[in-house]
Amino acid sequence: MGKPKAPNMRAKNEAQAMIRNLRVSPQKLNLVCQQIRGMSAERALAVLAFSKRRIADDVRNGLQSAIANAENNHQLDVDRLIVAEAYAGKSFILKRFRARARGRGARILKPWSQLTVVVREAADAA
Repeated sequence: MGKPKAPNMRAKNEAQAMIRNLRVSPQKLNLVCQQIRGMSAERALAVLAFSKRRIADDVRNGLQSAIANAENNHQLDVDRLIVAEAYAGKSFILKRFRARARGRGARILKPWSQLTVVVREAADAA
């Protein structure tokens, strides 16, 4: 039979997109997310397009995906969308080592992240 479907925890005027397995630390990803939180979706896309950080392109793709979800799945007005939430979460960490002097080894951590972007339709035009 299977489990019943989990209820959607988002409000009716919200849409979200998640990107998993981004090869960047959550700390660096969160710096880019902080730049766009609370902005209108159009302005956030412009900020990300001109950001110098490498991961900004992936955040921009995630934001575009959230906008497309809002338009196609929830029938929200694209011109009134704001970035309600944008945050980074931990994913797996590849553990490697580098040989050091006198037979020792130094640990190298290669962190991966996941990104969640939530857009919300504002009550009035922003």
